[in-house]
Amino acid sequence: MSIALFPDLLGDEAWQRLPPAVQAMHGSVPRLQASGMADIDGDDHLPARWLRRLLGLPSPGPAQALMLIIERHGKREVWTRRFASRRMRSTLGRRTGSPLLYEQLGPARLGFALRRDGDDIDWQLRSLHVLGLPLPRALHGKLLSRSGIRDGRYHFSVDVRLPLLGQLIGYQGWLEPLPDGR
Repeated sequence: MSIALFPDLLGDEAWQRLPPAVQAMHGSVPRLQASGMADIDGDDHLPARWLRRLLGLPSPGPAQALMLIIERHGKREVWTRRFASRRMRSTLGRRTGSPLLYEQLGPARLGFALRRDGDDIDWQLRSLHVLGLPLPRALHGKLLSRSGIRDGRYHFSVDVRLPLLGQLIGYQGWLEPLPDGR
């Protein structure tokens, strides 16, 4: 039997100490559907808007309805997020021998080290490839990403700022799993 992606990367001790709401979102059920809300920020200049569109990222706006479907196939997960303005799809997985979680988002592949920080998972960017080419760390910018619990619900926050571009995207909000993944 294979171990789910997030418990495997975090390690059993760290995984067991996370709240049930976090475990439910990052666990092993083959298909999970959740709904919630997200506030989305981002600079409004043309290069930021163009890059968001290229990567399939949502447009800025407050209180956007959000639907998430996670389809798990062993140590590979397909996340489809439907914000009010756009569908964002990425594939998460692990490479043999690597301690990183990889997320493929359009032409970009991000490598994250995951660590438990209290009741949260802190996603620390360690690598960035675009069209298969590694980018130097100076071009990674700042990416802050956390998933955890707030007010008893699963909560997430992401903030991406790139050199010369500014804030590409920042979004935060909450999700609740739907009964029976529907």
